[in-house]
Formats: sequence, C-alpha cells, structure tokens
Amino acid sequence: MVFGRFRKKTVEVNENQVLEALKQVIDPDLQRDIVSLGFVKNLVIKNDNVSFDVELTTPACPVKEQLQRQCEEVVRALGVTKVVVTMTAQVRAVRGKRQIPGVRNVIAVTSGKGGVGKSTVAVNLALALLRRGGRVAMLDCDLYGPSLPDLLGFNQPVRQLGDGAFKPHQVYGMNVMSMGFLLNGDQSATMRGPMLHRFVQQFLFNVHWGETDYLILDLPPGTGDIQLSLTQETPISAGIVVTTPQKAALLDARKGVEMFAKVNVPVLGFIENMSYYLCGKCDKEHAIFGRGGGQALADEYGLPLLARLPLDPTVNDDRGEGVPVILREKDGPYLTAFGNLAGRVAAELGKRSMGWAVPGPRAFEV
Repeated sequence: MVFGRFRKKTVEVNENQVLEALKQVIDPDLQRDIVSLGFVKNLVIKNDNVSFDVELTTPACPVKEQLQRQCEEVVRALGVTKVVVTMTAQVRAVRGKRQIPGVRNVIAVTSGKGGVGKSTVAVNLALALLRRGGRVAMLDCDLYGPSLPDLLGFNQPVRQLGDGAFKPHQVYGMNVMSMGFLLNGDQSATMRGPMLHRFVQQFLFNVHWGETDYLILDLPPGTGDIQLSLTQETPISAGIVVTTPQKAALLDARKGVEMFAKVNVPVLGFIENMSYYLCGKCDKEHAIFGRGGGQALADEYGLPLLARLPLDPTVNDDRGEGVPVILREKDGPYLTAFGNLAGRVAAELGKRSMGWAVPGPRAFEV
C-alpha cells in the first residue's frame, strides 16, 4: 500500500480579514484600535504569508513590543503560516506657533527656582529619548549662566556657516547649542532685553538643527522676563516642571505652572527630583527631603507626576566628569527611572499629535 504525502492545507486570507483581525489590537494610550488610527502600513499577503508595518507616533513607545506581539497573535489566529510585523515610527509635529525648521516637538523643562537639578534632569531625559530611538537635540536657554557645556563635558567654539546660521555641536549623538559655546572660558554674557531677544530668536530659528523629533529646552531657573520671553517666542509643544519634595521647592514649582499657563503652553506634568535615597545596604527608600510633595502638587493641578527620581550622590559628578549618569550606569534606579520617563513623555506628545489635548492645570489662579 502506498500512502501519499500529507501536505498542510494552505489558508488563504484577504486584506479585509487581516485588517479586521488587527482591529483587536488597541493602543493603550489612545484607546483606539491601530487600524482606525492609521498605524497599519504596507500590508502584503502572499499565499499564507502576511507582512505589514505598524507605524507608531514615537520610536520611544513603551509598549512597542507588546503591540508587536499582539499583532502577530491575532493574524496568526487566522491560520496563516508566517506573520512578519515591522515596527516603525513617524514622530508627528504638534502644531502651534511658528515652527522651527526640521523640529517636530519642543519640550521646555523648567523649575521655579535653582538647585533642584533641572538641568541634570533635562540632559538625562534627552539622552533617554535618544536611547529609545528618537532624534534628539538640546538647547541651553540659560544665556547668563549656561551649564550644558559642563554637564556634557564639551566646550568648543561653535561654527557659523555661510548663511549666518550656527552649526550645532553633536555630543553623545545629539545636536546641542549653548551660549557657552560662544564665550571664552569664564567669560560671562552681558546683555539687555533687545539683545537677549535677538539671541533667543537666533538660537531657535537660525541653528541647523536637522531632522529632530524632540528639541529639549533647558530653561533658566525662575519665572522672570527671560523665561516669559522664551516661552512666548518659542513653538513649545509642552512644558515639564521639575521640583523636589521640600515645601519651598513646591511653592516655586507652582510659579512654573503659572508661567506656562500665562503663555498658553500645556504642561505634561511634574518630575520630583531627589525624591528618595535608595540605600545600597538595606535596599529601602529613605525620604530625606520629605515625602509625597510632588504627588500632592500634581493632584492639586490635576496633572500627572511623571517620575520620582532617586537621590544619587554620584549625580553631582556630572559637572566634573561631563558624563551624564544615564551613560555611566549599566543598570540601576536612574537608568530605569529615566527610561520610563522618556517613554511616558513620548507617549503624551504622541497623544497630542493625534489630536488629544494635554490637560491644563486645574484650579489655576493668576
């Protein structure tokens, strides 16, 4: 007796069947399926093999792997042999004021006072977004006391091109610009309002930033004329306020929220820096500067607390070594905290680009 070879029956599916299956995959931030959001691209069906791209709003999406796995599962459930899902991203611009050429999103990081680690947070947030696949640039907006050259360990004169525009330096994979690159040594910048306004305009619109998904602005501490001028003239997608748990810092953080509200800049939320000290021996969190202040402030304004960052004595070495903590650590609480923060910031901006408004501060009073 001769038995014929058994062959697996080929299951043929069409485009409509695949798209219907993919409607089961819901974006957790936008709360809509990826088909109606227009994320499914380049669908190809060949016999029982299916391939397609899923184009997200950010390469820093924290649930990218989860979405890819769900896509593979629902399409494979149709009975096809092979499913290839390629995850891509196209960062969309949040439209508003005059746009900076090549820049899709501008994130302003501020604090109501100095000494809360705002610049360190801004630098490490920028590098965390870069690590997650974003094209990132950074502008040091403190024209009187620029700190970016020290934080990055890089201070070389910047070059002005033939068209008068500046060519930013690339440090650790991101384009950076600072007044410090125009000053010699310990030279200080001396200028008044009109000159300040001109420098702000030149740094924003006359720098060859290139294709940039996220331009991080490290604003000067405080909420005076300089800060208001910067926020009024800049097409800011959203602001972030950095604070520490102390009562005095929380009072000043309120001023940061009020400043953004006055110039109609939406606030993504708060970052509580130096939130706790993680003991290496007992593995417990010690609230050296108090506890719960950042969350109480977030609740008061109806805004999210984006991150609680631990106090790490080695962070102060950033200025001396010029190597930000996120690049010095192979693992640890800072790496995890900034990675999560970058994912959350990217997700919130992605929502805005799809037409979802970032909530304004609740109970705001001028």
